Amino acid sequence: MNRNELQLLAELSDPDEGTVAAVASLTGNIMLLGAGGKMGYGVALMALRAAQMAGTNQRIIAVSRFTDSDLADQLKLEGIETIACDLLDPRAVQQLPDAANVIAMAGHKFGITRNPGLSWQSNVCIPFNIVKRFCDSQIVVLSSGNVYPYVDVDGGGAVEATPLDPVSEYGWTVVGRERIYDQCSRTYGTPMSILRLSYANEPRYGVLVDIAMKVRRGEPIDLTMGHVNVAWATDVNRVTMKAFTMTDAPPAILNVAGSQTLHVRELAELFGEAFGLTPNLVGEESATALLSNSSSCWQRFGEPEATVDYMIRRVAEWIMQGNVMWDLPTRYEVRSGEY
Repeated sequence: MNRNELQLLAELSDPDEGTVAAVASLTGNIMLLGAGGKMGYGVALMALRAAQMAGTNQRIIAVSRFTDSDLADQLKLEGIETIACDLLDPRAVQQLPDAANVIAMAGHKFGITRNPGLSWQSNVCIPFNIVKRFCDSQIVVLSSGNVYPYVDVDGGGAVEATPLDPVSEYGWTVVGRERIYDQCSRTYGTPMSILRLSYANEPRYGVLVDIAMKVRRGEPIDLTMGHVNVAWATDVNRVTMKAFTMTDAPPAILNVAGSQTLHVRELAELFGEAFGLTPNLVGEESATALLSNSSSCWQRFGEPEATVDYMIRRVAEWIMQGNVMWDLPTRYEVRSGEY
């Protein structure tokens, strides 16, 4: 990693006072399952830094298949333990060491139209393997706002009590994931919190990057999905750690999304101003979109630190500086659910 990326990771893993207090309140080690995904490094490093600032001696253990050996090596350099494990293999999961505090991050989304069975297997079987092994721990589950139906763009977004009625097969696999965690929590008394995340962003990936890169390249920006939620990864990572303070059986549910409903058109125009370009906008905004209301989250844990202006500026600067980008489009604009 170059200096810019290391500085970015320092930002994404910066714990606030509430995060440090949450980690200080924990007894036992912290294990991240599925740590090889987009958020894994930032959350693991934040957990480590918070533990160090709290003066605890918790081990931070990152578990993944680690098909990217460089990621495992970088985590080790930071002082984070790594274990290579296929979470689909129940025998391998049973051999993992004890951890009192577990963050379940594993899941599968993209490619579901080509191989739907893999998404069902990953999003439903892995949770059962995890809870069977860690039923005596407390678990923070990263889920998705894709469990909700499309809602009126002027209605403030789906709340935690909104009936689950996703528009996509992927969304139904996520409902399946939540159902498994919920039932196992009720059966074993395992305290959990389920975080329904809607679009974490940072300069290398996310909805903002998708829009910015289309503006930069002069590509059409479809306004049909004309409204989005956008949250900065640092704020999301902090909430992930703080969610240990609200685990319960049955699980506590919390939407984690941007505190505002944003217009794709306006976001594109802001990036256009930053780049000195005119966005190529096509289509008309629909009256509905996939939106979550995260007011309960920010009332509980304090307002997100990153403003929309900050996020726009940070992403635009990162792109103009020619820094490393991840080719991981969110496909936020897809209304058919065919990811």
